[in-house]
Amino acid sequence: MDNPGKESKLAGRRENRIAAMQFLYMQAVSSASVPADLDAFFETKERPRGYYAFAEELIAGVNEHLAEIDEKISRYAVNWTIDRIAKVDLAILRLAIFELEYRLDIPPIVSINEAVDLAKTFSSAESKRFVNGILDKVKTTLTRPFRTAVRK
Repeated sequence: MDNPGKESKLAGRRENRIAAMQFLYMQAVSSASVPADLDAFFETKERPRGYYAFAEELIAGVNEHLAEIDEKISRYAVNWTIDRIAKVDLAILRLAIFELEYRLDIPPIVSINEAVDLAKTFSSAESKRFVNGILDKVKTTLTRPFRTAVRK
């Protein structure tokens, strides 16, 4: 890559998405509370908490918009209820749908690709298709460019 700073920023964003997905998974399986459990969660991480600022933004955003995000999952996960979806897949979907709907600074295609990669890494072989299918349906409802961020 011609721009090593960009490469490390992308790696940092991926690491932050993983941390956000892990916390959202923890919330889904144990009803973890924010912020008390968030403090304990970040104490287990290798890097200082400041490194995970993007993860904290994502977690806060998902929690702020959880009802709307879950409604979208319910709408597009045909023949699946929220409680039947694997908790790791649910965490990935919540994270990606938050990015698609509320983070205009992230191109939708990036959010979808990152979510599919998370599913490949942390879930079952079938999960990447399931996650991609739902996110593709959400993407069709967006009114912004798929491959570029919206500049403020």
